[in-house]
Amino acid sequence: MRRFLLAAVMCGAMSTANAADLPILRGGFTDGLSTSTVNWQGFYVGGQAGYGSSDENFTGSNTNMIAALLDHNVIQEMQVSTWNLGLGKVSARSSAFGAFGGYNWQWDDVILGVEASYMHGSFGGTSSASKELVSGSALSDNLFHDVAVNSSASISITDMATFRGRVAWAWDCFLPYAFGGFALGNANISHSVTISDSVATTIFGPFSAPAILSATDAEHNHLIYGYTAGLGVDINIVGGLFARAEWEYVRFTASVDTNINTVRAGLGYRF
Repeated sequence: MRRFLLAAVMCGAMSTANAADLPILRGGFTDGLSTSTVNWQGFYVGGQAGYGSSDENFTGSNTNMIAALLDHNVIQEMQVSTWNLGLGKVSARSSAFGAFGGYNWQWDDVILGVEASYMHGSFGGTSSASKELVSGSALSDNLFHDVAVNSSASISITDMATFRGRVAWAWDCFLPYAFGGFALGNANISHSVTISDSVATTIFGPFSAPAILSATDAEHNHLIYGYTAGLGVDINIVGGLFARAEWEYVRFTASVDTNINTVRAGLGYRF
């Protein structure tokens, strides 16, 4: 916060000095009115830290696994694969840190650039649910079935990188910008289903010991894809040193739909 205040004071001082040096309007109303005072063109690198939230939607993520597990099984007559097991939306928060680097091209006050940004953290969540139901009538095997389903899914994103195109406007020491691009993530994703089936000759039992069906699908260090967009501002402090504040939105469309919003502060150097 002190760096931002210091940068703002320095920008104000530079603006005052520029105003004192403005030439008398000669031959054109806009003579001497360009606001750009910092050369932003060139390569730059920096470090950043942030805090954000991830929102996962697990709805329907285990449906195909349940259907495959019960293929040609008599209890599929109870429409088990269509049961609403309550796997829904989950939100979690995490801190993260990383680095960024890129290149700017400058035309007066207009700046275009490309940038790569990396963050390491722990974004993701877990959802689990269970349901048990006794068939209201005997199935095709002439038996009543007491079926219980336990279902769970999780995703953990430890690393993500975004590759962006930037458009910015130089105003004194400030460089507000917007960006968009694509995102890559490193994720651990798991799905697990356990189904128990007990049978009886009458709806009131007694029921037999349950037969167990189970399946697990786990992907470690799985590469996921998505897109990114956001806003930010770079503030020149002195020479090539600048501070940064930024908001970034990332969406990954993996088997678990995930949205990540982060706010960040960084410090960079322009060569």
